[in-house]
Amino acid sequence: MTSILILNGPNLNLLGTRQPEVYGRETLAMVEEKCQRHGTSAGVEITCLQSNHEGVLLDAIHAAKGRHDGIILNAGAFTHSSVALMDAIYSVEVPTIEVHLSNIHARESFRQTSYISKAVIGQICGFGSFGYLMAIDALIERFKGGSDE
Repeated sequence: MTSILILNGPNLNLLGTRQPEVYGRETLAMVEEKCQRHGTSAGVEITCLQSNHEGVLLDAIHAAKGRHDGIILNAGAFTHSSVALMDAIYSVEVPTIEVHLSNIHARESFRQTSYISKAVIGQICGFGSFGYLMAIDALIERFKGGSDE
């Protein structure tokens, strides 16, 4: 069975209460449940992990090689600072899509730089939790051979 790992970084455990005007009112549990249902309907296994610790995210990316067919990563603030996450994505060679709930390109200038974007196959931002479903669909299309890039 096709398997996708969904990784969420720092502060995403606070979804629904942290700046709901920016990140929405859905909790992380609600987002993960939505992803699980979407994956199940498409015949894809979804595994979710959230951590506020960069090393835990790095370990999960490393462990994904040979276990998961794709990764969806919302690295939170690590997006704008982590060369280590970028290097890990390059190293495991597992197709990875970067997701953000808000449109990082319309926010503060420091949020407009993504280190991990250099290593991922695509970036989805600004669509709230729907962006995760878009990323699942994009990976499925890639697995079917619908996209080589």
